[in-house]
Amino acid sequence: MNGLIGKKVGMTSFFDEKGNSVACTVVELGPCVVTQVKTQKTDGYAALQLGFGKAKVKNTSKAMQGHFAGAKTEPLREVAEFRDCPLVKELGDVVTVTDVFQVGDKVEAVATSKGKGFQGVVKRHGFGGVGESTHGQHNRLRAPGSIGASSFPSKVFKGMRMAGRTGGDRVTIKGLRVAKIYAEQNIILVKGAIPGAKGGFVIIEK
Repeated sequence: MNGLIGKKVGMTSFFDEKGNSVACTVVELGPCVVTQVKTQKTDGYAALQLGFGKAKVKNTSKAMQGHFAGAKTEPLREVAEFRDCPLVKELGDVVTVTDVFQVGDKVEAVATSKGKGFQGVVKRHGFGGVGESTHGQHNRLRAPGSIGASSFPSKVFKGMRMAGRTGGDRVTIKGLRVAKIYAEQNIILVKGAIPGAKGGFVIIEK
């Protein structure tokens, strides 16, 4: 797996060669610093650990400060591993967007979705509510309905779709494609939507 850590900037669109409007997510991808090189001999598997985003020293633990010092880099906010990465890099090397991606590459995005707090079943699970709203259903339009029988099984089964906390989960979106790359700005345009709010960290893998 090969990829980079970045930050979601927002969404935009552009017109392709056929004149079609293409919706894209703008991601500031890298540059990332190699903070650790794992090998089959020392760690049991091969991987590159990359770091992205400046962090304050006071917000970084002593252990991580020492970890970053070993890579001769300043404290970083996000760290991620990429197993079996084909790139040959040394500790402290910088990886840019053009080292990994090209226009047309099929990628997947990993990010934390927007937290929406406590929500009902209509927003959380897409329930339709009671359709016959004119037949005495004055307050049941967004109700969950029955959640189980009484005498048997006398309990609510695990996994029952009910109201609760929504969002704020780690989400992976597959089947995305790289539409454009602006190497000088470390910007990549990914066709489609990526989860998370503006400014949120995102991992793009291929």
